[in-house]
Amino acid sequence: MVMCPQLLCFDDESAFAGCMAETAGMESAVIARHRFPDGEIRLQLPPMLPQRVVLLRSLHHPNEKLVELLLAARAARALGATHLTLVAPYLAYMRQDKAFAPGEAVSQRIVGDWLAELFDALVTVDPHLHRVLRLAEAVPVRDALALSGAPLLAEWVARRRSRPLLIGPDEESAQWVASAAAARGFDHAVCRKIRHDDRRVEIELPRMNVSGREVVVFDDVASSGHTVAVATRLLLAAGAASVDLAVTHALFADDAERLVRAAGVREIWSTDTIAHPSNAVSVAPALAAALASLAA
Repeated sequence: MVMCPQLLCFDDESAFAGCMAETAGMESAVIARHRFPDGEIRLQLPPMLPQRVVLLRSLHHPNEKLVELLLAARAARALGATHLTLVAPYLAYMRQDKAFAPGEAVSQRIVGDWLAELFDALVTVDPHLHRVLRLAEAVPVRDALALSGAPLLAEWVARRRSRPLLIGPDEESAQWVASAAAARGFDHAVCRKIRHDDRRVEIELPRMNVSGREVVVFDDVASSGHTVAVATRLLLAAGAASVDLAVTHALFADDAERLVRAAGVREIWSTDTIAHPSNAVSVAPALAAALASLAA
């Protein structure tokens, strides 16, 4: 029987898993998937598992992946795993932490409690938490670690822009902008946003002179792209020499990337929590180190 901790992944994340496993000194294996004509899936895990198992799944496009987690976690327990860690570089369903209208499902609480029933530990990167301050409040597992891609992106920005100004596109981005700025001593500020719906926003720039500055819009998630696009147009109109985008999670739904580039964003830099052509820095070593700290 395999005795050392084992990392399980799916085929679309095998390269990332391989990097993590090598850094962490773990064995890795790919979970085989078969899709039936009616859309149901069948998973096949290694027939024998060690007591400690790590399951890697980044949860963009989450709905089918959550079913995969349910099947994989339950099967892993049946195959010998007694301690399961979920590594979700991007953790979905964290933005809805309260009911804004009668009858709304609070998805953070529901999904978080459900994941806690499946897993003993969770490691993720920059979860989209606001009114809930600690990851363990959203996903009440025994060990919940939230890493940040902000310092990694700050190092990348420092090698490419001589005197950058970091701008958060809205108040929610303040925690990530401040973390990145502190890593390198960058100037930083945050815009004010009024959201009308998923695709209509108003932005008010911070009261500071951006003329001639190399601005980097900094955030945890780029999804629809509308907030970044509006902020970029305002920054360029205010005299910014250039506007780049640094983001932890490159979701870029639909035509979001085209939208931000059309607004004037020059370069896009992201971490590899979600595979995307803009990936500039890898979080795999940091995730491997986090797993080592859990096992210690």
